[in-house]
Amino acid sequence: MFLEHSQLKENTTIEISGSKSISNRLLILHQLFENILIENLSNSQDTQLLQAALQSDSEIIDIHHAGTAMRFLTSYYAIQEGKTVILTGSERMKQRPIKFLVDALRDLGAEIFYLENEGFPPLKITGKKIIKSTVRIPANISSQFITSLMLIGAKLENGLQIKLEGTVTSKPYLEMTLKILRTVGINNHWEGNIIKILPNIHTEKQSQSIPFVVESDWSSASYYYSLAAISRKTIN
Repeated sequence: MFLEHSQLKENTTIEISGSKSISNRLLILHQLFENILIENLSNSQDTQLLQAALQSDSEIIDIHHAGTAMRFLTSYYAIQEGKTVILTGSERMKQRPIKFLVDALRDLGAEIFYLENEGFPPLKITGKKIIKSTVRIPANISSQFITSLMLIGAKLENGLQIKLEGTVTSKPYLEMTLKILRTVGINNHWEGNIIKILPNIHTEKQSQSIPFVVESDWSSASYYYSLAAISRKTIN
């Protein structure tokens, strides 16, 4: 957003929206375990699309360009017993592969079908109760595929053990997810190439809410710093 010089004020306080990466993970966890209270949620379009999808009762969920939403919702809907949805997006989204995640979920027992091209959205997903607790997935793929599985792990009756095959390329994002899970009371371990998410089916029955303040996305603050620097230079 561009501001005229007349609109700029000294000593103005600007609130920076929460991190999109953290917000999107928490939205899935909040939907699975309703006692999680999220503060400072991201105002990014991806987060808004994910939030709208989770609140929708429609049989067709269109997440447009939101890649994170597509990946996280694929696992989320796979465990919504008895619920069938068509998960789709923009033409560009239909060109983004999702085969590794779908293969992993199918191996666990999920019911997912491709409606157009094999390995790509849109997907028809019918939620099922998943009993199997061990799955293999390549370690060098997008961390969002692996994170998608991690987020539903505690909701499964027997938890989830994810065996990473190969060299992990996005370790910081996976560690961030594990930290978020621990913060909301979900136990987990990562040793060697195995990530283990322990079942936590009782979390949703707890009466006390678990507050989580989303860390601000400080990278977005750079725009305001630049604007202030340019404005001051222009005024001087």
